[in-house]
Amino acid sequence: MPLRNADFQLIRRDGNARRGSFLTAHGRVETPVFMPVGTCATVKGLTPEMVHATGAQILLANTYHLAIRPGDALIRQMGGLHAFMNWQGPILTDSGGFQVFSLAEKRKITEEGVAFRSHIDGSLLNLTPAKAVEIQENLGSDIAMCLDECPPFGCDEKALQGAVNRTIAWAAKCLDAQKREDQLLFAIVQGATDLGLRGYCAERLVAMDFPGYALGGFSVGETPEQMALALAPCAAFLPENKPRYLMGVGRPIDLLRAVEAGIDMFDCVMPTRNGRNAMAFVHSGELRLRNACHRGQTAPLDPLCSCYTCKNYTRGYLHHLFQTEEMLGPTLVSIHNLSYYAALMKGARDAIAAGTYGTYMQGCLEGWGQRP
Repeated sequence: MPLRNADFQLIRRDGNARRGSFLTAHGRVETPVFMPVGTCATVKGLTPEMVHATGAQILLANTYHLAIRPGDALIRQMGGLHAFMNWQGPILTDSGGFQVFSLAEKRKITEEGVAFRSHIDGSLLNLTPAKAVEIQENLGSDIAMCLDECPPFGCDEKALQGAVNRTIAWAAKCLDAQKREDQLLFAIVQGATDLGLRGYCAERLVAMDFPGYALGGFSVGETPEQMALALAPCAAFLPENKPRYLMGVGRPIDLLRAVEAGIDMFDCVMPTRNGRNAMAFVHSGELRLRNACHRGQTAPLDPLCSCYTCKNYTRGYLHHLFQTEEMLGPTLVSIHNLSYYAALMKGARDAIAAGTYGTYMQGCLEGWGQRP
C-alpha cells in the first residue's frame, strides 16, 4: 500500500499557531517550515551544502519543468531526484498545477487534464492526473502533489466552480494512480477567496484521507489583506492531524500571519529571486544593496544574523559585487535570505512551544515597521 500517514505530531498549539513535525522517507520535518525552491533541481546559485547550511530542511522542485528538461525518465535512470541534485533531505515536488495559471497562453484544459506546449521548444506535454503522479514517482520526491487547476483571482463564478470540481476529480484520479510506497501524496484545496467553495473543496478532499493538504490559489492576484482574512477559515477546514501547506506565498509578514492562522508549510522563490536582484531581508526590514548609501559600509547585512554571509562580508563589499555584476553577489545574498527565512521559522517554532507566538510576531512586525 502507498504511504498513507505522514505521522504528523502536533507538539504544541498557541492560539491557532501550530508547532509540529511530520515524517518523510528522507527524514522528519519540523514545522512551521519554509521550503527553498529548486525549480530545475537546483536552488539557483547555491550548492546543496550551502542550502543545508542555511537551516533548510526540505526543498521544492518543479514537476512541469523537470518533465520538460531533462525528463523524469532520465532522472529516474540516474537514481532519482535526490541523487541527481545531491540533496539528501526531503524533497517536495509540485504537480504542474501552478503552470496552469502561470503558462495560461501555452496550455489547454479539459476534464482529462492539461495539454501544455513547451515554453522551450513547443513540444506537447499532456499532463493528466495519472501522468502527474507518474512523473513525480519517477522523480522520487518524498512528497508529491495532486494535479489541480489554479484559477486566476477575479475569474467568473462558473470558471471558479469548474476549477474546484476538476481539482476534486483529479485528486481522486491521482490517488488511484499512486504506486510508490515511499512517497506521500498531498491534495490541494482551491476556491480563491470564496470560503463556501473552499469549504466544499476541502470537505470532498478530506473525505479521501490524503496524508497532507495544501491551500493553492493564493498570491495570484488578491490583496494581502484578502488572503489574510481567508487563511484562518481555510486552515480550519483542514484536519488537525495532517500537515497544512500554503503554496507559493513568501513575504515574511505573510508567513507569520499564515502561521498565526494555523499553516505549517511554505515555499516561495522570493528569498532567492530577490537575493539575485540585490535585495536582502533583515530584522529591520529590507536592504537594497545597489543603493549608493551602502558604498563603503563596514556593517554586515544584519547584525542579528549569524549566516556565512553576515559573518564574513560587509554591506560595502556586497554593494561592490552588484555594481560590478559579479556572480558572488547573488550567491551571498541568497545564502543570507534563506538563512533569514529559516531563522524566522525556527523563531516561530520556539515561540509557539513557549506559548509566546503573539509576542514574537509583534516584535518581528515592529522591527519591519509594520503594524501588528
